[in-house]
Amino acid sequence: MDNFYTEDQNLQRIIEERLSPEFFKWADKELSDFGALCAGDIDRRAVHTDREGQPQLIRYDKMGNDVSHVWLNEGYQKTVQETYNTGIVGYVHKNIPELGHKGNYVYSYAQNYLLAHAEPGFDCPVALTMATAYLIDHYASESLKETFLPHVLATGDVDLYEGATFLTERQGGSDVGANDVEAVNEGEYYRIYGEKYFASNAGACGVAMVLARLDGAPEGTKGLSLFLVPWEENRADNRLRIRRLKDKLGVRAVPSAEIELTGAKGYLVGEENQGFYYMIEALNLSRVSNAISSLGIMRRAYVEARDYAKSRESFGNTLIHYPMIQETLSILAAKQEIEMNAVFDMITLMDKVMGTGLKAEASDKERILFRLYVAILKVETAKQAIHFSHEAIEMHGGNGYIEDFVTPRLLRDAQVLTVWEGTENILALEVLRLIKKHKVEQIFAEEMRGRLSAVQAQAGGEKESSANVTSWAEFMESRISDLIERIEAVRTLSEDKQTYYGKKIAKQFTDILESVTAVEAFTKNNKRQQAISDVFLHHLWNEDEFQENPVVLKHFDIIV
Repeated sequence: MDNFYTEDQNLQRIIEERLSPEFFKWADKELSDFGALCAGDIDRRAVHTDREGQPQLIRYDKMGNDVSHVWLNEGYQKTVQETYNTGIVGYVHKNIPELGHKGNYVYSYAQNYLLAHAEPGFDCPVALTMATAYLIDHYASESLKETFLPHVLATGDVDLYEGATFLTERQGGSDVGANDVEAVNEGEYYRIYGEKYFASNAGACGVAMVLARLDGAPEGTKGLSLFLVPWEENRADNRLRIRRLKDKLGVRAVPSAEIELTGAKGYLVGEENQGFYYMIEALNLSRVSNAISSLGIMRRAYVEARDYAKSRESFGNTLIHYPMIQETLSILAAKQEIEMNAVFDMITLMDKVMGTGLKAEASDKERILFRLYVAILKVETAKQAIHFSHEAIEMHGGNGYIEDFVTPRLLRDAQVLTVWEGTENILALEVLRLIKKHKVEQIFAEEMRGRLSAVQAQAGGEKESSANVTSWAEFMESRISDLIERIEAVRTLSEDKQTYYGKKIAKQFTDILESVTAVEAFTKNNKRQQAISDVFLHHLWNEDEFQENPVVLKHFDIIV
């Protein structure tokens, strides 16, 4: 592929539908340029970084002094510069010069999605920098904003400070409440003492957002405060050290480290003991970034499989002529596009819930739904990124296992996405909390039924499309009722037994959300979108049904 943007019809449609005409006209050109860059130079550099140019820790200088310097290859540094200069982080928080207004998360995540096709590893530092920018912009003092925010939002105008968020400690992992890194008040600043065990973008960041506990603070998450820790100043003063870089399976572009904080200077962000709650907001942002990275890998895996099937001859014909190959490609395309539509619906809501200057506009219902969508779609997209990578490898046969092809790297990079920013178990617990505290299933059911009623009212035009809307809308009504009944039954169980059903309930939420998204596409005057929906819904709900003329084959030509 020469351009990841111009060859993605679905992304172009999504962006045009969600941006104003003026914004879209500008964004369309910018995304086209970035799509070509990602498919060209950034993709080539990613191969080098993954194989020969991985980050290296230079622990000591020639005189034996501890310098904890992280070496990054020149190509990766060029990718960093070019990517941030597009405003992938900056334009969420500051004006786009050509337009005179700020961008939004929809545009930013479209850029992230293109980047993930080529370098999912670098998607992590971008996500961390987005989270850092959010925390500083929303919660830091004016003096901290003035000093640090312009650098975190840099687009080539000032020196760039990439961000990082250091949560994980060896004794806690996902149990953040077990963290024991300490912060000591020194008047105008604090001194931070302790260890962070999985600190991504260490050595590359300009500032790190660190959770630590003040003396006398409560135990658990209620006693954690948030601190802004400048990296280079503390490294030069030998107030922080990198013990080692993690030797990771994939996403090798990002340096992930074990960090020792030995009196590192930090500045309190927001109020004391509120750090965990601030970080949870940023964590939701990172989980959306995780979903976008997954979608980028899914799309790249699909494209690689499709293009290989078009060119590879076997048993007297190219692979793409065989029905089983057509089935695989049709299903992959349908799943990726419907899931992408659902994720960008979530991001549109995110702009209302988390966008700069817009937080007050979001209702409690919208905030609760956003948390639900983040939890369930992060899990589903991460699992699908692995599945798509596997399918691409199998499509290539033995070649798919060879590092000359991109497919092994896609699988290695995809694997971490099920772990980063919360495993499926952790996110299932989040869904259960939303059920217990907010009765989210009732809010969700009302929202889905409202959307189904709207599409039924719009249904018209072609007879087949109208019939599809009616039949699938009725079917989804029954699935929503099943979900409510399942949750009511689970409520009667002990708390331990409730957690057993957490993942199953989360999957029901996911299937309903994506299916309603698919039903909505039937009302659009677009044959390909209607075909995508038909394949998606039949594969999800009627996979074992005998069909004389299978839906996946009937729509293959228009989809693939």
